[in-house]
Amino acid sequence: MLRDAAKRFLAENCPTTFVRKMMADDTAHDKAFWKKLVDLGWPGLLIPEQYGGHGGTFLDMTVVVEEAGKALVPGPFFTTALLGAPIVIEGGSEAQKKDLLPKIAKGEAIVTVAIAEASGRFDAGGVELKAEKKANGHVLNGEKMFVPDAHVADVIAAVARTKSDGNPEEGISVFLVPAKTKGITITQLKTVDMTRRLCHVKFDNVAVEASALLGKENQGWAIVRRTLDIATAALSAEMVGTAQKALDISVDYAKTRVQFGKPIGSFQAVKHKCVDMMVAVENARSITYYACWTVDERTPEAATAVPMAKAYASDMAKNVTSDAIQVHGGIGFTWEHDMHLYHRRGLAGEANLGNAPVHRETVAKSLAL
Repeated sequence: MLRDAAKRFLAENCPTTFVRKMMADDTAHDKAFWKKLVDLGWPGLLIPEQYGGHGGTFLDMTVVVEEAGKALVPGPFFTTALLGAPIVIEGGSEAQKKDLLPKIAKGEAIVTVAIAEASGRFDAGGVELKAEKKANGHVLNGEKMFVPDAHVADVIAAVARTKSDGNPEEGISVFLVPAKTKGITITQLKTVDMTRRLCHVKFDNVAVEASALLGKENQGWAIVRRTLDIATAALSAEMVGTAQKALDISVDYAKTRVQFGKPIGSFQAVKHKCVDMMVAVENARSITYYACWTVDERTPEAATAVPMAKAYASDMAKNVTSDAIQVHGGIGFTWEHDMHLYHRRGLAGEANLGNAPVHRETVAKSLAL
């Protein structure tokens, strides 16, 4: 029922004409569309009921995100629902949760998370943003790269280093920083998928109060890692949705495009390519659903299931959407045809939150290789 409702809503409210409009928009954030998502309860789906959310499971969200991937949903939905809300849920104090989570659920606050820097890494070793302790809090100095939707965010959860010696995972702290705080400069980046914006965020002597600290000082990486598990599994599900839609469009085209007096889907080269695409999508769906289950249940297997799903889904989305262009032939390469929108989303998903080689290396370490 949830999947059907999501599918109907997105068919009516998020056609590719709207996606293209957002791609050309200054912010890729349509407030009227955002309000509709809020009315459905999607941004607050993972938020517990006592904080104004729906108290849904992560598997509920998996269904929604997969359908969102098929529709190429633009704007800050993924950022707020799968990064911003989870990091507050996982690490926030009771006061922070009561302050921020109801605002997220009502659509009154967009929250993003700033992790990666110039290296593009999403592990603790890549965090160099410095947080120097002062009498009444901390002062942040440094730069963050590829911060999703920072240009429309109300709050940035900045992952910073408060201690430099020892294990890179020790000495990480997270701060909830209002996006309009003095000293913050946000610049949109030109990326392959402009339906969802990534930003460069500079912190220049940004002062934050002690109450901005999320969790305990120097112990923030556990919060970030759990948030990354949630977001990475969800991103894998979204890529499955995007690739499934590209496959569906390709199959429909192969059935109706006639060449040499026959539908091109009757030719072995085309039909077998479509079958290979289908096998790849189904494999990715299976491994991703398992990864989402491990995240939902908080099982130890999530440590390997999530990177396995992201590694496989990354390659799958990139390759399936590329093959979909090939099935369409020359028309698939044109700006007027929608297939490049799916390929762009596939490429963006592959790079986001760590690409396939990064996640393969994570799995390899679990095998002691």
